[in-house]
Amino acid sequence: MRNIVRTLMFVGFLLLSFICHLSTSSVVEASNVVSATYETTANVRLRTGAGMNYKVIFTLSKGKSVIVVERKGSWYKVSYNKTVGWVSASYLKKKTVNVKTATTAVQRTTTRKIMYETTANVRLRTGAGTNYKAFATIPKGKIVISSEKKGNWHKVSYEYVASGKKKTITGWVHSTYVKEFYQYVQTKDMYYLLKKLTNVYDSPNGRNVGWQLPQNSVIHSKRTVINFIGQTLYEIQLKGKTGYVLSTDVMNVQPKSFTSTKYIAVKNTFLYHSFGSIYGTLDTIPQGTVVVTDFNVGNWYKVIYKNKIGYIFINDFTPYVENNEQPTPPAQVSDETKNNEERNEPNKQPESDEPVLSDFVEKEITGRAFLTVRSSVVRQQPDMSAQSVGTIAQGMFIIPTHETSNKWYKVSYQGVVGYVQAEDVVEVKTGAPLNGSRNSYQFIDLRTPSSVTAQQINSYIQNYVNATKKQSVLLGKGQVFIDAGNKYGVNPLFLAAHAIHESAFGTSKLALTKYNLFGFGAYDATPFVGAYRFASVDQCIYYIAQQLKATYLNPKDYRFQGPYLGFRTNTLSGVRINTSSEGMNFYYASDPYWGTKIAKHMSNMLAYNSNDYRSAKVNESVPSLPAIPALSDVFPGRIVAVANADLALYMNRGDTNKTLTLPKGATFLLLEKTNDFWVRIVYNEQEYWTNSIKFYEYRKYISVKNLASVTASSLNVRPTPSTAQNPIHTLSLGEYVELALDDKGELQVQNNWYKVILTDGTEGWVSGAYITIELK
Repeated sequence: MRNIVRTLMFVGFLLLSFICHLSTSSVVEASNVVSATYETTANVRLRTGAGMNYKVIFTLSKGKSVIVVERKGSWYKVSYNKTVGWVSASYLKKKTVNVKTATTAVQRTTTRKIMYETTANVRLRTGAGTNYKAFATIPKGKIVISSEKKGNWHKVSYEYVASGKKKTITGWVHSTYVKEFYQYVQTKDMYYLLKKLTNVYDSPNGRNVGWQLPQNSVIHSKRTVINFIGQTLYEIQLKGKTGYVLSTDVMNVQPKSFTSTKYIAVKNTFLYHSFGSIYGTLDTIPQGTVVVTDFNVGNWYKVIYKNKIGYIFINDFTPYVENNEQPTPPAQVSDETKNNEERNEPNKQPESDEPVLSDFVEKEITGRAFLTVRSSVVRQQPDMSAQSVGTIAQGMFIIPTHETSNKWYKVSYQGVVGYVQAEDVVEVKTGAPLNGSRNSYQFIDLRTPSSVTAQQINSYIQNYVNATKKQSVLLGKGQVFIDAGNKYGVNPLFLAAHAIHESAFGTSKLALTKYNLFGFGAYDATPFVGAYRFASVDQCIYYIAQQLKATYLNPKDYRFQGPYLGFRTNTLSGVRINTSSEGMNFYYASDPYWGTKIAKHMSNMLAYNSNDYRSAKVNESVPSLPAIPALSDVFPGRIVAVANADLALYMNRGDTNKTLTLPKGATFLLLEKTNDFWVRIVYNEQEYWTNSIKFYEYRKYISVKNLASVTASSLNVRPTPSTAQNPIHTLSLGEYVELALDDKGELQVQNNWYKVILTDGTEGWVSGAYITIELK
């Protein structure tokens, strides 16, 4: 996860000068209402937002009168013929309005302009009382604008169309027949930075303050309200309460993705649940901690810290400098007014449809996908002055055909060919269907049955084994997939394809040595040691079917992001973009194409037919989590490790009362790791257990000096570091082996041959080409 500013077109009201309609018997009345009227000095485009990058609604001709209702830097928000939009201040001048004043014979109150809605058919009278002549009837549900009040009577103007022409009449109505008018506009996700300590009102009338929110937090809104006096407020939902904040108290900010960047904490600070202190803290972050981020909302940057996803306040951090690199100041939230002034040069010449182009060179590109990080204007040429030919919404995937030397991309989008700015997009890797089609196995509900047969599954696996001549533990297991899928309500075809993909048709090291077909527990940091060990292939298949149904396919589980394979979208640095990732692929795999790969295996076994899933019954049962198999990885006896953090030690596995703390920097022996990630160690010649080591980021907790595992089907141990002499022993695939250390605690290596110590104490040598050093 992006300028996320969406197009908001609010129906406005053209406020005209009031015309007094008086009977000959009435006293003379005065109007002191002055409209904020401006006149266009040239043909000017009316846009949906305050900037050149916003969509053009239409073009206003020179000399048109508009009502200015808001200003942002060099841009004015105006109302014209009931359409509200933004124009550059360069093309407006204040229009002179004649103000007539006179004394009145009666006491009255002059107010700001207020919008009311009629609650019944109401008579419009020439004066403030029933003794005045009624000269028109305004229907129920119509909008009137009042700027004067006398007792219980409001002087209002009402605009209507007659014979194709707009007309306005003015008179008096009783307050019984009107109510304050509120205009609600449903929007897409919008984010606003609080510019100061901000009042949150109980209702959009802006009268009663319900609570206050601190400066710098970011709020989320999906509904905008224009109240009866013309104020714009944003509706928010926070901690179960609904509130409203004034648009003048906040500044629009946009979620942005950028190149992965490191920052270091300059003080003790916090990891917050979301983009602001108002959302509460997840953890503390000590001064000097380095974090990595590639996504922000205003001054709040998204990070992963201690396996917790949250947000940091960037003012508490500074760019982390490695080697001799010069720091780049952190990207702060810029004032929207300043941005608009810089991008739109208020003193430039009037807009024209004729583009003024800079010199540029185009280079053809292929196979690169991009995601729009804000609403992006498509222009005829790669220049801001070129004519707009369309708009691509935020969060859309595009495949450019060319890249220009002045940082634009040429695209073909919905039949329109044009250019988008590089700053409006971010390059990504995504498994999303870029043609928009979701008619495939990638998007079927994985809680539906399948007509696949055991023979179809078995044949697919057998054909692979025949072609590769590899050993597989999946031969003949087709019926097990069907039985396990049917038992737990998981699509058996998916279950088989999932195992086939993760285990390379049952031929992987994990499959052959741990019967682990799905990579369960195989974190990127510890793909072999961290992985679960199963007693059999059948146990693994049933375990995973139950586990997936209870978690990733359970709508109440946090890992549920849709009951289908889906896809993931990553930045080029590998960080997930949440708003453009879906389904199991969101959490289950970091590979953005994981879902598409499994869907392909499914198609290879049984051709996709949409009719099979159009009305298929979904099994919504949710089983309990399966018990973790009571198995473990046992290491050779002299595996030396060093603590990189304090570790809590217990006398027995599963204890809750800590026996002592193993201090950071201490050396100990690593003996065993269980499937539930308890680790047995020896410290000061005493055995203990600890569950403090998080294997997805083990380097924060331990460094192991001399543990390796075998990657070949069999590995000869030689008496010398060469193949000159006969082997003295043979190690099997996946077997753990102790590497010999010298007096300085360093590995003994010669020409990529490693000295090893066998379980009986015999020393020998193995080729480094056939081992993996674990937990180093």
